[in-house]
Amino acid sequence: MTQKNIVRVRDVMKQGFDVIDGMTTVSEALKKMKHIETKTLIVDKRHDDDEYGVVLISDIAKQVLAKDRAPDRVNVYEVMAKPVISVDPNMDIRYCARLFENFGLSRAPVIECGKMVGIVSFTDMVLRGMVIE
Repeated sequence: MTQKNIVRVRDVMKQGFDVIDGMTTVSEALKKMKHIETKTLIVDKRHDDDEYGVVLISDIAKQVLAKDRAPDRVNVYEVMAKPVISVDPNMDIRYCARLFENFGLSRAPVIECGKMVGIVSFTDMVLRGMVIE
């Protein structure tokens, strides 16, 4: 019987992520997304007892563009998801992939000791975590 090496979320996650305030307008968020070429922004906690939020480009498309709302008059907190499902950096990527499938996720923040340390996606798990022999 061969022993598999366990690939952890920590090994494949992106440590670079952008955090914005929930009061930011969608227009400002889009400028930041365009500048950093991302589809996801993390919405910061307002205080220690708060939770992180997330705004995806698809949230903006569904809740602003499709409803013909003015992006400069809509705040991120109105379209974000909060609280978000997060993962532990020590989780095996196989379980993380199952979690994503079970809850219809494509990416999630990685939280350690209540602090955000990264973001992980299906793409990260497949392209950076799978070892092809």
